[in-house]
Amino acid sequence: MRVGVITFPGTLDDRDAARAVAVGGGEAVSLWHGDADLKNVDAVILPGGFSYGDYLRCGAISRFAPVMQLVIDAANKGMPVLGICNGFQVLCESHLLPGALTRNADLHFLCREQEIEITNNQTAWTSSFRQGEKVVIPLKNMEGAFQCDDETLAILEGEGRVIARYVGENPNGSRNLIAGITNAKGNVVGLMPHPEHAINELTGPSAQGLGFFTSILNAMVK
Repeated sequence: MRVGVITFPGTLDDRDAARAVAVGGGEAVSLWHGDADLKNVDAVILPGGFSYGDYLRCGAISRFAPVMQLVIDAANKGMPVLGICNGFQVLCESHLLPGALTRNADLHFLCREQEIEITNNQTAWTSSFRQGEKVVIPLKNMEGAFQCDDETLAILEGEGRVIARYVGENPNGSRNLIAGITNAKGNVVGLMPHPEHAINELTGPSAQGLGFFTSILNAMVK
């Protein structure tokens, strides 16, 4: 399975995401922000970092990169897309996911190991987990507080579209402890913590993040 990993100017975690894809059993395909095609990939990952220096708003400029129109069109047709941290911000700016990621409540950059609970294991990116499974993966962000209006929050909660929540204290001020959400189809997922930094115990706090990358292989087999 070919999984595209997009690099924007300022992306930091593209190599980590590509390695996670490979460890999970897929073939990572490098995609550049200016590409005019998706190189026949089966899924796409928007990795973390500070695309375009986070100018204007995080993800606001990346949303207009040439490759993103292709991603938007493909996602609307059902292609699996995962946005991690800055990638989550880009997905919200692209209106593939609702809401927005705003400045952390304490106005400080976070970098810590974070426990999250998988609350929806029926998406293309979470099927390797058990419902209610708790995993520890890194969290590192400045604008990581998920915010939306009450109506949107009710829809996300009512339709089971919150895919992960923070366990314990709210690290960044997200509504309802939300760490990640999905679209109505379950093919587009945004996640603020970084599973690509937790694919083995040697270099991460755990290997529990690998499930996000094996899930997509299982989804495509089905």
